[in-house]
Amino acid sequence: MDLQTLAADLITRTEKAVEQVAGLSAHTGITFKVTDVVDAVERDLPADYPAPTAEGALTRRDVIASMAEDILTGAIYAD
Repeated sequence: MDLQTLAADLITRTEKAVEQVAGLSAHTGITFKVTDVVDAVERDLPADYPAPTAEGALTRRDVIASMAEDILTGAIYAD
């Protein structure tokens, strides 16, 4: 899977997790954190899903957290 396809897939998975976690939060009144979204995405990933391999690079969890924050703020849709 090339990087562009991987990024698009991870964004789609993160959007889905944001919708699920935010929906649950709205129905229960329990607040959520970005880490809850990250956990939801991670649970849904196949075991062989690629992760960054460069030493010192961001972890996959870091990337998902950044995507989730951008989705929640709307920054990912700006432009």
